[in-house]
Amino acid sequence: MNREDSMQTPLRVAIFAGNYNYIMDGPARALNRLVDYLERQNIAVMVFAPTAKEAAFEHNGTLVSVPSIPIPMRSEYRLGLGLSPRIKAKLKAFQPTIFHLASPDPMCSSAIRLAKRWKLPAVASFHTRFDTYGRYYGIGLLEKPLNKYLHHFYSLCDQVYAPSDSMVEELRKENFKTDLRIWSRGVDCERFNPAWRDLAWRRSIGFADDDVVISFTGRVVLEKGLEFFAEVIEILEKQNFAHKVMIVGEGPERARLQKRLPGAHFTGHLSDEPLARAYASSDIFFNPSISETFGNVTLEAMASGLPCMCAEATGSRSLVLQNKTGFMAPFGNHKDFALHLGAMIKSQKLRTTLGRAAIQAAHEFEWDAILAGLVENYRDAITGSNRPKTTIQ
Repeated sequence: MNREDSMQTPLRVAIFAGNYNYIMDGPARALNRLVDYLERQNIAVMVFAPTAKEAAFEHNGTLVSVPSIPIPMRSEYRLGLGLSPRIKAKLKAFQPTIFHLASPDPMCSSAIRLAKRWKLPAVASFHTRFDTYGRYYGIGLLEKPLNKYLHHFYSLCDQVYAPSDSMVEELRKENFKTDLRIWSRGVDCERFNPAWRDLAWRRSIGFADDDVVISFTGRVVLEKGLEFFAEVIEILEKQNFAHKVMIVGEGPERARLQKRLPGAHFTGHLSDEPLARAYASSDIFFNPSISETFGNVTLEAMASGLPCMCAEATGSRSLVLQNKTGFMAPFGNHKDFALHLGAMIKSQKLRTTLGRAAIQAAHEFEWDAILAGLVENYRDAITGSNRPKTTIQ
């Protein structure tokens, strides 16, 4: 099939995700943003994903629930088990022209096999460094076999979308041989900006106007590096750096972290305007995570005018400009994290300079242009598949 044929082939996208609406996390937000964009472009799309009794938010588009079970040690997440006859019938009626796989689970493995049988291109987006999870849950021995499985899974895809150049570099170093492309992430700079700073709200939760507030936003789970976060905060306290801590988010490690950081303010889960207010009402953003492939929360913090202190990892390397919009240091290097955070705590001028540069950098990430590029990749996948046009039987 040539490029002209692919433009004439109706784009009908079947998306398979491990989580689409039952937990608000970075991948779910990105996929919902994608579905909203596709529907605004009059591109047919249907999402297949596990669901829970209660959704965390109102999702975009048509969602078909797939059979699933709770994931061991992380029961708030669910594992898609496969494609039942009911799901296959829904897919057949939808007549997709491309499969987009968003999680390397049994459901998506089944979807790859079905795509091959139906002679359809299958593409995948790389959202999370699942290979790092074993380090936080005492199952580090599984890292190598999990890496082997991930290599196999993604090698079966026509294209794999990483969210940043640094993530593509990392995957190439790890010998991923597939067609690696960029699906970056964007930020809504109208929603996330310094204008949401609210001193009255800060006072209502116990922060004085001149307090320097260090915040974290995200799921309160081990793989976000929150044990390390607490260790660095304790070093700052021992070094007598005057600061306050705010944790924005919810998760199974909240109670344990509250005991570790009794002086911190925990907001629980926030979204929309309250989330924008929490970012802008902070002074420094501290993200120690190495498990993300793209730092959505870091980008939102930058748009809100915050200097960022992040782990030197794939989720931050394409966002944080060292000494310009914030600082990065190797995960586990308590000394460097405390050094940079201490410098920002002491100097309002440094925070202001870094924060202004962060806003400017964040404005380079515009959602619709990014998603238009992804649609072009879809069309390339249809073109490059060299599969004959077919009606799914």
